[in-house]
Amino acid sequence: MLFMCGGPAHQDTWDLKPEAPEEVRGEFKPIDTVVPGLQICEHFPRLAKMTDRLAVIRSMTHGDVNHTTATSYLLTGQPPVPSGKIREMWPSIGGVLASLGRGEGPLPPFVQMRPKVPGDVPRFVEQSQGQFAGWLGQQFDPLTIDADPNGDAYQVGNFSLPADVPISRLDDRRALLTEVEENRRRFESAAVDAHDGHVRRAFELLDSSVGGDAFRLDDEPAELRDRYGRNPHGQSVLQARRLVERGVPLVTAFWPNDGIKNVSVYWDTHSRNFIDLKDRLMPPADLAFTALIEDLEVRGMLDETLLIWTGEFGRTPKVGQRNSDAGAGRDGRDHWPNCFTTVLAGGGVRGGVVYGASDRHAAYPAADATRPVDLLATVYHLLGVPPELVLNDRSGRPLVVCPGDVIGAVI
Repeated sequence: MLFMCGGPAHQDTWDLKPEAPEEVRGEFKPIDTVVPGLQICEHFPRLAKMTDRLAVIRSMTHGDVNHTTATSYLLTGQPPVPSGKIREMWPSIGGVLASLGRGEGPLPPFVQMRPKVPGDVPRFVEQSQGQFAGWLGQQFDPLTIDADPNGDAYQVGNFSLPADVPISRLDDRRALLTEVEENRRRFESAAVDAHDGHVRRAFELLDSSVGGDAFRLDDEPAELRDRYGRNPHGQSVLQARRLVERGVPLVTAFWPNDGIKNVSVYWDTHSRNFIDLKDRLMPPADLAFTALIEDLEVRGMLDETLLIWTGEFGRTPKVGQRNSDAGAGRDGRDHWPNCFTTVLAGGGVRGGVVYGASDRHAAYPAADATRPVDLLATVYHLLGVPPELVLNDRSGRPLVVCPGDVIGAVI
């Protein structure tokens, strides 16, 4: 999942309205793509050559204008919880997959990339709902990587044995720990279960050739790293590919804030909408998404790897229009959850498809309004998760994880 934190302006990226009034259509021009009749923004030139692999859903809609709660809809398919407590939240896709036993190898079953860079401002991503396993329990939470994969000192944990600890000594330590754990069982709890799972994976990582090498991006050819983009997002997407290739069921690459002062953070373009989209946001997004598609195709992995490109919502139809407490400057667009675009590729998705449509101002769905719960029902279907899956929360209550309708037209 490539998550464009902040909410990309759909009418300036995937759903341009060249016939709309100037204050709606903005500054960018649409360009033709390899799919007849499908146009996208001129600043997505590489993606324009790959739309035959994409399913573009132009009618996404929900009603939450707040970043940190709207994410719940896209990451879980469900509305946010009023308490804001992690263990009361709905589980993310990765948490559900982990609870079903996906990814039983030594690597974590669920990883999310949230790189921090020097100069980064306080990040609303850290408070966003839906990132974790919620009421399924912390044993199914993701490994969260905050290190910048584009940095020279990028390292994720320590997945190699110290030189003075041979495998035989590691086995002795494992046996001793097992004996200690057996005496601790009378204190059984969810936290203990989570701890046990982490310990098991730690030993497997230390005893495996699949572990730490997954995070050594320098093992990739320099040309390929350049192709993804030498920036935090591009290298996060490359890291995601390496993890999925090694059996991790889901990796989420959250768009990083680049730490540049006096500019819009993430895709949250309340001001400088067209400047930042053109110069800072769309070029690296165009580069990384197309690099991932090409890379997966070359490796024969695209047909079995589902890609999701989305944000938590879109932006206001009119430039300078106010729709939240944050408002918008004369050259910006405010939050707009009523209509936005999500893009799918690979993993059983029909390429060259446009599903749904927005009205003439990209303000509301004009056809096939698509709820996030339907998007996630489609994702689960493509991942082989049973429809109407019921899982028990921490109190033992059975809950339907994703009661949506599969979007058959994109499959």
